Amino acid sequence: MSSCLLRKGEVSSVVGRFMDVLIVGSVAYDSVVSPLGNVKDALGGSATYAGLACSFHAKRLSLGQIGLVGVVGEDFSDSDRALLQNSGLDLQGIETAEGETFRWSGSYHGTMAEAQTHETHLNVFEHFEPKVPQSHQSPQITFCANLHPALQSSVLNQAKPRRLSMLDSMNLWIDIARESLIEVMQNVDLVIINDGEVRMLANDENLVRAARKVVDMIGVQTLVIKRGEHGVIAFHDSDIISLPAYPTEDVVDPTGCGDTFAGSIAAHLASGSGQLSRDELRHALLSATVSASFTLESFGIEGLHSMTQERFQTRLEKFNQMLN
Repeated sequence: MSSCLLRKGEVSSVVGRFMDVLIVGSVAYDSVVSPLGNVKDALGGSATYAGLACSFHAKRLSLGQIGLVGVVGEDFSDSDRALLQNSGLDLQGIETAEGETFRWSGSYHGTMAEAQTHETHLNVFEHFEPKVPQSHQSPQITFCANLHPALQSSVLNQAKPRRLSMLDSMNLWIDIARESLIEVMQNVDLVIINDGEVRMLANDENLVRAARKVVDMIGVQTLVIKRGEHGVIAFHDSDIISLPAYPTEDVVDPTGCGDTFAGSIAAHLASGSGQLSRDELRHALLSATVSASFTLESFGIEGLHSMTQERFQTRLEKFNQMLN
């Protein structure tokens, strides 16, 4: 594992160990206000949440390396760099560019189902061009977190997974890059989006009917639909899996829950082989749902980073008991 984040134009001479999961997305500083408090310039970003969740499960599942690809600015702190590395993440694919790290600020109100964005400063992320290190180009799983579809396509061209590829997206890309988004979705094995985005893509308010239309539109084997406090519904070949959210009384900050969810799925699918089965997918969704419940109980990555194997296992067992 690289001992530092690469400076602009720098090439690592370190050859990483075999990748099990490659995650490409944002590394950011978030400022969040919710009814339970606030946090300023907390470590966040889709790659951060997905990477930390994936690394947590990698230890449980005895996986190999989890690699991140992204960009940070010169203001990215040594302590945050150490936190990511000490969590077991390979940072060879993280570039440090001239300028400031991507920053986002927002607030949650009412049911806290969706954030109200106040400011977005892309900074170095504006000109980000993913460069997948050679040692990361044959992972078990390639996961493209929420990025412009053109960047996701670039990643998929660079990193050919041994098992399957996944991507996440958002309503912005449906609005401004619909055709590119559909095209990149057609080139992956598993798509994760939320219920509103499924309805937007299909132009149909009935979620099940809309999901069927999206599956037909993109020809994907597995469509996983995040439904916030209502849980998740997944369409896998001819099967449908529906799970509730884990009941959580203290909803502090939902930021990063979807990325935690996706990173957890990636880890579980990296531990398997061959054709993805319904039972394997359901088990991954159970673990991902429980993992996300830790994230929303604290601001930023605190809940996810402080999650222990014992606490996770206890909550997973309780969740299984609720469903039986």
